[in-house]
Amino acid sequence: MRRLILIAFLTLFAVPAFALTDAESAMVKKAETYLNGIATLKARFTQVNADGSSHEGDLYISRPGKMRLVYDPPTPMLMVADGVFLIYVDKDMDDVSHIDLNDTPAGLLLKANLSFTDAAVKLISVKQGPGTVEITATQTKDTAAGKLTFVFADGPFELKQWRVVDAQNKEVRVTLSNTVLGGKLDSKLFKYDARKESRGTSDRD
Repeated sequence: MRRLILIAFLTLFAVPAFALTDAESAMVKKAETYLNGIATLKARFTQVNADGSSHEGDLYISRPGKMRLVYDPPTPMLMVADGVFLIYVDKDMDDVSHIDLNDTPAGLLLKANLSFTDAAVKLISVKQGPGTVEITATQTKDTAAGKLTFVFADGPFELKQWRVVDAQNKEVRVTLSNTVLGGKLDSKLFKYDARKESRGTSDRD
């Protein structure tokens, strides 16, 4: 079940399906500028699954192409984007899956130059609420696979959450806190070493 939830999160991609208003275009450009301005990011995250279960951990991003989600014990999961693959690890099942990064929503987030009007991306909606902006998209080549929503705070503008709704209409929500932009991250964070993980070495070491 854990594997299906996370693969749903990792198998989406976001040409608008509708005409944008001037205000919506401005919000989309603002989101693109923010995301493309991220060189490195470090944050805590809380993931809430469709069944109500939740997990916490640490998120590391190095754009383009690299990301690591380290789940707090006892959750036996790990995800690593190494620039080519999104690697999902279930330590309990001793199972490792490699997915082409460009076939995942993680690939959308980690693109060197993200554009929500790229031909590979179908923009579904742009919503502005009190202090928030939500941008929902899906992959053009497989719109039935599900949809991804970025949620930004609008004061100051920053990514606070993403939500994934899969083909069965089940939602996974990931909320960020204590976000730090910039700074050097150890390149080893973005390499999956099966021997290291099998020894249980801490990602914070």
